[in-house]
Parts: sequence; structure tokens; C-alpha cells
Amino acid sequence: MKDVAIVGVGSSDFRRLYADKGSPNDVYQLAAEAFRDALDDCGATQKDIDGLLCINVKYGRVADMVGLPGPTFVHDLEGTGRMSGIVLQEACALVRSGAADMVACVYATNGRTAGVKYGGGDADPAGAYDAMYGMTSTGAYVAMMYQRYRGLYGAPEDALAPLAINNRANGVRNPVAVFQQEITRDEYLASRFIAEPLRKLDYCIINDGAVAFIVTSLDRARGMRKKPVRVAATAGRAELSRSYISPDFYFSTSAAVADSLYRTSGIGPDQIDCMQVYDNFLPTILFSLEGFGHAPRGEAWEWVRDGRIELGGKRPLNTSGGHTSESYMQGFALHVEAVRQVRGEAGERQVKNCNTVQYMCVSPIVTSHIFTAD
Repeated sequence: MKDVAIVGVGSSDFRRLYADKGSPNDVYQLAAEAFRDALDDCGATQKDIDGLLCINVKYGRVADMVGLPGPTFVHDLEGTGRMSGIVLQEACALVRSGAADMVACVYATNGRTAGVKYGGGDADPAGAYDAMYGMTSTGAYVAMMYQRYRGLYGAPEDALAPLAINNRANGVRNPVAVFQQEITRDEYLASRFIAEPLRKLDYCIINDGAVAFIVTSLDRARGMRKKPVRVAATAGRAELSRSYISPDFYFSTSAAVADSLYRTSGIGPDQIDCMQVYDNFLPTILFSLEGFGHAPRGEAWEWVRDGRIELGGKRPLNTSGGHTSESYMQGFALHVEAVRQVRGEAGERQVKNCNTVQYMCVSPIVTSHIFTAD
């Protein structure tokens, strides 16, 4: 099979967009800007792009705005975080099969300025029974899982504080991060509950922005403007039920995905230089670290306490600030950060000698990739 690489990336200035409290941003304009930045990043032109995968925006309008009148393959995917891993898998499959040669993946949202609410109000009729008990948001389900986790493994009240503190510290090093002020453990504990035991500082941001990345064969990527970042392996598996909940915190599903990923790549957790973990809510990081074999089961809350996830530690995590500090681009900006880390383009937050980065998303569709230097 063809080796595949990400060759171009583009993303918004999330901090600037967050500071603008005016009229709603045009989500398609944001998408077009990120797409053009990704083209410029790798030195490609519209004529080179023959595949277009769009998330939370429609391919017809995006193609019209960016000048792609006749791609050979197009597809819209739903605007959920689990799609960030799936869209890269789809792009890789298109390139490897020969169905497309160069695929652009484009995501955009204007959730903040459009006033989107992720919970409360009218629930999906399919979940009307749960809504009677206040379960109208993903955060409520994750809070329930985390309450169970705490009961099983003895995690204390401040168990998530190192994750919140680490994300904020990394955000300070990122000029486009929404939040650029560090927090202390006491400030974390003073944060109000949203769905107990989850606090405001355990929740992702709602903000505007867009992300694009371009996928092609490694052979073609080697002749382009930037150093290609190889997709060494990718794997995924669904765990679907009526509710966003898993009694074992998606552990068994994550372990199966991890086994496939590590066997295919020949790379294990101890060889990972940097981790980008989907963190819609901070307990998800603990579930990810355990399911993918980085931390012992039931001990991730202790494993993150000794500095190993901090910049300069053994396994830096969410170096851009993650979803609670940089932006909530539903996993897509974490892919861009992975590419920039492998390229050595992350500035003050750069991990030294970064040659392998793992992306992990634990959700009803678990996905993970390993990115390596060429």
C-alpha cells in the first residue's frame, strides 16, 4: 500500500476570533480561509486537489468558494468530534486506493458567535427518556462516567487539576490560543460545577474557527514545500449505544484499537514523543491514557501528576492548549498541532526531538493515529 502523509495544514487565529463579539462569523468564509492557508502551506494549487471532505460545512458551497469545480471525490461528514479521526482515515483510504491523489479535509464552526448551545433545551426525541433526568448534554454523560471512575479507583477531588493546569500552561505558549493565562490548583477547585463532579474548567471552549489539512502520498509529498508528516498507522472501532456512555469508559474498545495501531506501526506507547488527546471534557484524557496503554488501568489520575505530561516531561500532552485552552475545533486542531510538532514548527511549545506523535479520540467511535517524521 502507498505510504500517506499530511503535507499542508491551515487553521484560524482562534484568539482573535474569540475576542470579536460582533455579528456571527460566516462559517464558510472561515472554512475557505483555512483551506487556502493549507494550500499555501504545502505549495499546492486548487488544480492539485481532487478530493474534498467537509465536516460541519457542505462540500458544494465550500468547493464553489475555493474554486474546486470538479473534484473526483466529495463527502460531507457530521459535525461531531469523533469525525476528526474518521476523516483522516477516509482521506488515507482514498489516496491508498487511487480514488483520489490529493485530498483536502475542511472543518469549520461559528458556534460561539452563532450562540450554539451544547445541552439543555429540547432534547433529541431519541433521548427523551434521558432528558427527563437532565441528561441533555454529552457533559452530563461524561460526568456520570467520571463519577463511576472515581468510585472504582479512588480518584480525589483534584484529580483532573493537573490536566487543566497543563492545558492552560501550554495555551500561554500558543499565540492563537483563546486562553493565555495559567491557573493554579486552588483556582481549579474554585471553578463552579457544571455537572458535578465536572467543573467549568473541565469543559471545552465554545468558539469559532476552521481547520484544514491536505493528505497525499508520501512520494508526492516529498516534492512539496514543507516536510511531510507520515501517517504511520491509523485504527478505529465503534462502541455504539443509545447514550454517550460506556460502563468501562471505552477501555475495551480503546485497547482493541491500540493493539491494531501499535502492531501496524511497530511503535508502542514508550516510543511516543508527544500526545494529542481529544478532550471535550477532561476525564476523557484519563480514559484515553489507560485505554491506549500509556497509564495503568485506574491509575491515570496519578500518572499525570509527576510532570511527565508537561512540556519538557517524558510524554508532553496537548501542547497547543487542547480543547480547554486553545480552541474547541472538535479534534481537528489537534491534528494540526501534531503536524507542527513533527515538523518542528511549534515555537515556544515545541517538544525537543519530536519524531512521533499519537492522536487519540475516545468516544462512541474510538480512533487513533501515529504520525512520524519522514
